[in-house]
Amino acid sequence: MAQSASLLTRIVATSISATIRAGKIIRDVMSDGGLKIVEKGKNDLQTEADRCAQKCIITSLSRLFPNITIIGEEESNSCEIPSDWIVTEADQDILKLKLPAHLENIDPKDVCIWVDPLDGTSEYTQGLVEHVTVLVGVAIGERAVGGVIHQPYYKDNEKGILGRTLWGINGVGYGGFVPVSPPDGKRFITTTRSHSDKNVKAAIDALSPDEVIRVGGAGHKVILLLEGKAHAYVFASQGCKKWDTCAPEAVLHAIGGTLTDFYGEKYAYHAETIHPNLRGVLATAPGQAHQWYLNHIPEEVKQNLQ
Repeated sequence: MAQSASLLTRIVATSISATIRAGKIIRDVMSDGGLKIVEKGKNDLQTEADRCAQKCIITSLSRLFPNITIIGEEESNSCEIPSDWIVTEADQDILKLKLPAHLENIDPKDVCIWVDPLDGTSEYTQGLVEHVTVLVGVAIGERAVGGVIHQPYYKDNEKGILGRTLWGINGVGYGGFVPVSPPDGKRFITTTRSHSDKNVKAAIDALSPDEVIRVGGAGHKVILLLEGKAHAYVFASQGCKKWDTCAPEAVLHAIGGTLTDFYGEKYAYHAETIHPNLRGVLATAPGQAHQWYLNHIPEEVKQNLQ
């Protein structure tokens, strides 16, 4: 790896390679049929793919960047992993990126990486694999700055390959996708497929959407914003965690979109912060008036998130 490259570009470049490897692990587990599902809590599943993909990503990143904090969704374990799960290569195009001065020389102790090894586990267990993403978000201080979103089951018919990787660094650039603006004169809202409740419904109803797109995974929902298939992602619940939103937020911000809580405040992603996003998630595509959505959410909905 080019040691002359900045710490941030090295982390993002390696994360791209690690998520691609994790994506193959996820496909392999599904093909083998040994999901070994564990119920962590109500509507909260874990599979062998979650565990193995996280081990691949965290082991790879921690060996290359031993002085940074890495937080994964799944509990850590000390089992040995195959050597071919440990990624050492990095995306060479990312290493060549020129960063602004404030991102060039960052202290490793100010970096926190948030890993969701398999976002959309419920859908994965049901065979709805197109909902699945692998997420690695990079925060510097409180802010989500870099993000990698890998889709293991995305079919690239032109290249004849399975899987694609989207990335973004706020204020620097993005890649792996072509941003598309959602259609004018319509309002398409994406929200949870499997974790809805009265508060989620009340928030969506207040926005009078033309269509509601219910899909699994925060990564998948934000991809709908990136590709112009939805105007906003609305989730008036406390069920989302920092590892769900750090990477998608960074990629969305890189193209001019916005992600906040239901009070319009950005979430903090430093190592000491709490893991749940207690005041919900509201994200809007570039060009959308984020404040309009905030203004139209009923006060009662917001208070239910306090």
